[in-house]
Amino acid sequence: MERTLRLLGPFRQVLPLSRVPLRGAWRDEQLELIQEGGLLMKGERLEAVGPFDKLYRTYRSDQLEVVRLDEPLVALPGLIDAHTHLCFAGSRARDFAARNNGKSYLEIAAAGGGIWSTVQHTRNASQAQLEALLLPRLETLLASGITTVEVKSGYGLRVDEECKMLRAIQSVGQAQPCDVLATCLAAHMVPRDFDGTESMYLDHLLEALVPLVRKESLAQRFDIFIEKSAFSPAAATAYLRALKERGFDLCVHGDQFTVGGSAVAIACGARSVDHLEVSGEKEIEALAQSTVVPVALPGASIGLGCAFTPARRLLDRGASLAIASDWNPGSAPQGQLLAQAAILSCYEKLSAAEVWAGLTCRAAAALGRNDRGRLSEGLLADIVAFPTADYREILYHQGSMQAARVWKRGREVNFSS
Repeated sequence: MERTLRLLGPFRQVLPLSRVPLRGAWRDEQLELIQEGGLLMKGERLEAVGPFDKLYRTYRSDQLEVVRLDEPLVALPGLIDAHTHLCFAGSRARDFAARNNGKSYLEIAAAGGGIWSTVQHTRNASQAQLEALLLPRLETLLASGITTVEVKSGYGLRVDEECKMLRAIQSVGQAQPCDVLATCLAAHMVPRDFDGTESMYLDHLLEALVPLVRKESLAQRFDIFIEKSAFSPAAATAYLRALKERGFDLCVHGDQFTVGGSAVAIACGARSVDHLEVSGEKEIEALAQSTVVPVALPGASIGLGCAFTPARRLLDRGASLAIASDWNPGSAPQGQLLAQAAILSCYEKLSAAEVWAGLTCRAAAALGRNDRGRLSEGLLADIVAFPTADYREILYHQGSMQAARVWKRGREVNFSS
């Protein structure tokens, strides 16, 4: 175990986000801001956070390694992308063109496009090919300051194919610095080659897939898409409750085109419900009274040309709010989380404090990971630094200001290779 203390800094500003609550509105004036700050690390965790000079005087000894930073930098907790579909093969450029020619998401799906198109491409790819496609996508996210990424299956829709995807996610996750959390989304839609009802398909997953996922430790999280083109609230409720009884964490694709998914997420004790573009006052109030974390996916709104998640109303009612990219080949191929979050903040009038919370500590809560998302003693030393002396510049540039340096579990990530 590494015992040497390493002092990193001085940063022009450090935003530890250690005092940000997990729920409700939060203004920039309430942000804790450390000028000329330092981060003291021991191994992969933070030992102390504070003014650089004070930390240096307090811990100065032969055991202290000082990593001095000469350029102006602002430090934040490593960003967390809590909802992605990065493991896939093929392209959905035809879907994009069809949408821009007036076809709806549901119409495209009914005509053979949408998720089923990606399923066919992904089934035709080997595990090695999926790994080769997934790795550079993860590297792109890590270079942008995202140190934890959730990646879903859901383009296999057969027991063997879903396991292939989850094994690919697991393999790539173990081979690079970014923490990868796999989610089983075998309940993405009823596959067209399955002979049976939605309930029969979900029962089949519980009987045939779930034991394999548990045996190989392929995922601890399960997701389901509740929508007219996917699964009904009633069928989804039975499936999720069965998974809950087996000890799995739950999340839900809900309220994207029609309402109903958020109510299921609340009733089943899911950690998060993601999308919520059509959530109304009833759904917002229910979420505010629950422990479920709403996750906004602005990339899908941009890609589909539809309304954004009602983020302002959710926060003002006292709900939490995480922000994720939904990077997928169909509705959200952009994958630029910071740009999406900045755009969402303009349309929904979110403070910088709310955006950064949604990309860090509140995203960590959506994933059930309380060891990250803040720069605080004892938490993981996941750090992103941007090349500026004022944190407000980062979102002001709406994604064009790139991360300058990234540390994952206390080690700086080298992107030169």
